[in-house]
Amino acid sequence: MKDESVFRNKNLYIIFGVTLTAMMGVASITPAFPDIIRYFDIRPEQVGLLIVAFTLPGIFLTPFTGMLADHYGRKKVLIPSLFLFGAAGAACMFAPGFYWLLGLRFLQGVGASSLSSMNITLVGDLFEGKQRTAVMGYNASVLSIGTASYPALGGVIAIFGWQYIFLLPLLAIPLGFWVMNGLNNPEPHNKAGLRSYFGRVWKTINQRTVWGLLIINFMIFLILYGTYLTYFPLMMEKRLGADSYHIGLMMSLMSVTTALMSSQLGKINQLLGLKRQLVLGSSAYLAASLLMLISGNYWMLGFSVIVFGVGHGVIIPSIQNMMVGFAAMNERAAFMSLNSMVLRAGQTFGPLLVGIFYALKGLDAAFLTGAGLAFVMLIVIFALVRVEKTSEK
Repeated sequence: MKDESVFRNKNLYIIFGVTLTAMMGVASITPAFPDIIRYFDIRPEQVGLLIVAFTLPGIFLTPFTGMLADHYGRKKVLIPSLFLFGAAGAACMFAPGFYWLLGLRFLQGVGASSLSSMNITLVGDLFEGKQRTAVMGYNASVLSIGTASYPALGGVIAIFGWQYIFLLPLLAIPLGFWVMNGLNNPEPHNKAGLRSYFGRVWKTINQRTVWGLLIINFMIFLILYGTYLTYFPLMMEKRLGADSYHIGLMMSLMSVTTALMSSQLGKINQLLGLKRQLVLGSSAYLAASLLMLISGNYWMLGFSVIVFGVGHGVIIPSIQNMMVGFAAMNERAAFMSLNSMVLRAGQTFGPLLVGIFYALKGLDAAFLTGAGLAFVMLIVIFALVRVEKTSEK
């Protein structure tokens, strides 16, 4: 099958829809954080709990949803997840208090817990070889288009009131019906007992390179959700007096850069190879965090988010492409759900970890923490990742 025929596959657009929905839960609301802080009269470090409440369920539920998807099929997990995401997300706009909002965000996070692993699982089910690499890049580009659009869209909507941002999750409900009637995915046929199933999953996980990739993924999302998504908006408001609209536009610049880089993953993979892609991404996180630390105007901030976007656009689809190739179809959902669980852990603990340093040492400490984590990522890449062990199955 030629590359251009990938875009004739209707399943691809359902995958893109799931990807956009998975990113909606955080990217759309962060520009409104300053408004939410004022509305509920909470401390700045508390606003990160809106991310924590959303991502926490994924740490515990994602492996369970992966097992269910391997045994009962992808659709039977994906459809109810989308319906719950949409209903609980829309209910957030009616929250009478901050703790009510946290509770509804938790329910929305239950619905979201399977989405960020199921989209990559579907890519692994439907595509192989160079096509899979290309589709991973395209999917990461769509993800980045979402993360570019949602902050800008959320910033505009927040002008009329932060509550209206939570109308966006309602889009997950028609997507659920589309999955029900339109997804044509080869479903796994697991007839083996649980002991055999878990044994195969553990054998896939217990490899040096896999552990290295899981650690790197965890640190990426500590940086992304701790340093960038939580404290970058606060930094822009404090240093530049930026409102939610301008914060959203600046954050969108990073995501546009990420989309452009991810769309060229096939070419980048041929040019650099997998390990150099990981090194490039980690180095860009390190440089961008240090640049954000010293940036005092829109030009420097713009350059720093472009550097961040270059790294993010290379490293995320590269890791996903490496990971999905390790597992066979009958164990793929569980294996990718473990990767998603690690991702969720990074999303959850990132705001908490960086929030501790913010509370102790102020705003600069948030970006120093991001730089330190990126440096540790480089050490892990050189110590653990062996690209030659990656296989397509």
